[in-house]
Amino acid sequence: MTAPNRNTLWARALVDELARNGVTAACVSPGSRSTPLTVAFAEHEEIRVFSHLDERAAAYFALGRARRTGEVTPLVCTSGTAAANYHPAILEADQSRVPLLALTADRPPELRDSGANQTADQEKLYGDAVRWYKDLPEPEAEARKLRSLRTTVTRALAEAEGTDPGPVHLNCPFRKPLEPVEVPEDVPEDLETLAAEGRESDGSAAPAGGAGGVGQGSSVPAFVERRQGTPELPDHEIRAVAEDLGVERGLIVAGPADPHEVDPEAVVALAHATGFPILADPLSGLRFGGHTRVAPVLGGYDAYLDEAVTSDWPDPEAVLRVGASPTSKPLRKYLARIGAQQMVVDPAGKWREAEFTASDLVVADPSRLSEALSRVVTGPDSADWRALWADAEQTHWDAVDAHEDLFEGGIVADAVAEAPEPTTLFVSNSMPVRDLDRFTQPSPDAVTALGNRGVSGIDGITSTALGAGSATTDHLTLVIGDLAYYHDMNGLLAVARCEVDATIVLINNDGGGIFHMLPIESFNPPFTGQFKTPHGIDFEPSTDLYGLDYEQVESRNGFVDAYSAAVASEGTTVVEVVTDAADSHEIRDRLREQVVDELAGESTD
Repeated sequence: MTAPNRNTLWARALVDELARNGVTAACVSPGSRSTPLTVAFAEHEEIRVFSHLDERAAAYFALGRARRTGEVTPLVCTSGTAAANYHPAILEADQSRVPLLALTADRPPELRDSGANQTADQEKLYGDAVRWYKDLPEPEAEARKLRSLRTTVTRALAEAEGTDPGPVHLNCPFRKPLEPVEVPEDVPEDLETLAAEGRESDGSAAPAGGAGGVGQGSSVPAFVERRQGTPELPDHEIRAVAEDLGVERGLIVAGPADPHEVDPEAVVALAHATGFPILADPLSGLRFGGHTRVAPVLGGYDAYLDEAVTSDWPDPEAVLRVGASPTSKPLRKYLARIGAQQMVVDPAGKWREAEFTASDLVVADPSRLSEALSRVVTGPDSADWRALWADAEQTHWDAVDAHEDLFEGGIVADAVAEAPEPTTLFVSNSMPVRDLDRFTQPSPDAVTALGNRGVSGIDGITSTALGAGSATTDHLTLVIGDLAYYHDMNGLLAVARCEVDATIVLINNDGGGIFHMLPIESFNPPFTGQFKTPHGIDFEPSTDLYGLDYEQVESRNGFVDAYSAAVASEGTTVVEVVTDAADSHEIRDRLREQVVDELAGESTD
């Protein structure tokens, strides 16, 4: 395929190089300055294009796909505020280590700082939130620049998907003409060849007739072959860590981690070798799955790790921590007050422990480290230590199971219990993820639970969930609060445009229910008007607008019936559950007090 002008050649070469590096999908928003990139993606036979009208929704959708796959879904937008709308998702990707690649079209350099229309300063627009930034050279009929472009694409993906994965920003300036119109003698034949073929040394010239040429990337190798590894400890350091773990009383704490970050089987092997219980965050990849049948996986700690209970427990002697900081505040505070050696395992050597009480930083891949340790660790095995935790777990789950009335935690638990297998479960921030933590029991069900816990915002939740759903054939369930649902209603357009179906559990307590947990609740005003902010919105018309099915329920049994019917039906259904935030908080507190009182009473007997 012959490129009619240098912009077309440039964009095709860039998109081809992405395909040669394994990229299979992209999120594109409409705009003029990005026309060369948009056309190149749209014409590429091996890349699926998800079209999004809203750049913020597009960025979160790409974030969701990357969470599920561990691979980049590039973003394409025009210049100006379009690029700024990527910023919230880029902040989340930065903090939660999700690979993103933002390709922002820009005006040529001479138009910057000139008052030219739709021109903003896009250089280093996202500051330190990106792993790497580069302002691409303008398209030019020059071989060195084209080699630079092809090399830069591979470098960008290596940075985005590396040991410390995260967002990368390539700013892409284009002059007119932006459309694929013929510009005589704009593209020399040798430049076409350089864009279409591999290096001379590998003998991989593109076949004749267009197949494998520009726009048909994968039959030609990447211009720069990319090989990436993971950090491992040397044998003597593995033996040293194993010696530290050779104690009677220990814990493995698994914080939030996306599916590709931590191998549950490796962590379970270490748990078997040490005899340590696993405290598994619901977003860790360890709370659900077949391994829970044979491993001491705990999930009720948020309710019983109270000082009134643990003050009479012996402290653990060693704690191994993988993943990000746990969702549970009681767990974080428990870890802060115990006298134990705590090892934070992080492949990028970053510090993800905000209490600053951990004693060791272990720079290694957590899965490989766990597997290696499981082969060499030896030490005493305390059945009494495991029984202490198992008894506390059972006390909590007995209390939860005995409570059958409607409350928000019960709705989250029922959604998980009734989900088909396999399910990708996406949970919103504020109360849904906390309810998932406290009220969903570890189970062997094939559930992959995800959430945006990097900066824990409520924006973009629907779009992130739909992006995750687009990357798998799993059933998709989204559990979301009313404010988060309102915040990203634009994202619902992806149900039809991107052909992603979901069951959406909308927990509507008419405002910011999480603020009932804070001391400001006692100050009203301004509590109701400025914090809880009841909105009184009727959400049913939103489902008409986006062509979704809708069911509203006001009882727990009604929810189970409606959810089960929604899962079994075609298309996307919003199941709205009307709750009272204050009542749900009162139930949470009452259940927790019941468990703490029972366990504290046992410890004083």
